[in-house]
Amino acid sequence: MNKKICIVTATRAEFGLLKSVVAKLKATRGMEVELVVTGMHLSPEFGSTYREIEKDGIPIAEKIPILMGGDSPADISKTMGIAMISFADYFDRSCPDLLVVLGDRFETLAVACAAHNARIPIAHLYGGETTAGAVDEAFRHAITKMSALHFTSTESYRKRVIQLGEQPDTVFNVGAIGVENALCAPLLHKAELQKEIGFDLSKRYAVGTFHPVTLENCSAQAQVQALIRAIDTRNDLNYIFTKANSDANGRVINAELENYANGHRHVKFVSSLGMIRYLSAIKYSEFVIGNSSSGLIEVPSLKVPTIDIGDRQKGRVAASGVIHCQPDTESILAAMEKALSKDFAALAADAKNPYEKSGTTDTIVKIITETLQHPISLKKSFYDLPNVAR
Repeated sequence: MNKKICIVTATRAEFGLLKSVVAKLKATRGMEVELVVTGMHLSPEFGSTYREIEKDGIPIAEKIPILMGGDSPADISKTMGIAMISFADYFDRSCPDLLVVLGDRFETLAVACAAHNARIPIAHLYGGETTAGAVDEAFRHAITKMSALHFTSTESYRKRVIQLGEQPDTVFNVGAIGVENALCAPLLHKAELQKEIGFDLSKRYAVGTFHPVTLENCSAQAQVQALIRAIDTRNDLNYIFTKANSDANGRVINAELENYANGHRHVKFVSSLGMIRYLSAIKYSEFVIGNSSSGLIEVPSLKVPTIDIGDRQKGRVAASGVIHCQPDTESILAAMEKALSKDFAALAADAKNPYEKSGTTDTIVKIITETLQHPISLKKSFYDLPNVAR
């Protein structure tokens, strides 16, 4: 009997990571895969990126719209409520044998809650990580506690999931899919990329994404303005920026960057590059700048320096080619100067990426397939670490 697997994606970045898992599970005998898209994928404001999935020829089982029109904390909570209602109906209709989710976003938590109430086992990719500046920190660990199967990107994160009380034989360090994509995806030549995005790449350039630090009150505008002052000062470089996600105050950041880009030819602002164009743009760049997780996870395998601004990614494991700096103009400029130096470029080129591990997707698919050969119990016992005082 076929086993039905539901895979949910809410953002372009999520699907870029899950794409290979979807394809390989679909090709596995006895596996029926339903891909459900939601969140920013269905929003014209964020590029309607479900079209990229359809362009790749990947069938979408359902499109479930959930986003409210704003990004205030109240709007985020309302979006989560809509997601729980909508996915409760979907799970009641579909009754999958397993839900696969990735990451730590608010939409993902709502979907996981609906699945947990429906008694559907959850496989969670990338628990155990820490992002001290984001509300995602708590969401991620909450999803872990609802999940029956865990895939982590480093050994230290595997240990942290076990520390949260999960049984060691359900937690697997598989490495990061994003790194596998960066190393294996057929990237574009520079001339092809320039033509596709309509931006001059003959000059030195950087790639950036800046998200709000969601555990800080009202810091988004001041921080993005500090970044803009830095790129205005270093106008000897070109810049390609992609939109912030639909987190609280993400629209503030997008409005500031779009407004600046409209009046400055050395900056290109886009809703989404898609995985191939994004990785290709990084490959030829001088550095990546902002506070996206990709700067810490994928970029080191492309041997490019990363400037990580502020606290959004604070606590994540990072390669030696990552420069952490404060979210003020002076600190950002100093980090840019460092990233552009020959010595640091050489350091980034030799840096070992802690998220890199061979056979990531194949390992995930193999474990899911083997796990589904037997009933998955939702009755979890809490694993106590040895030698912990009681």
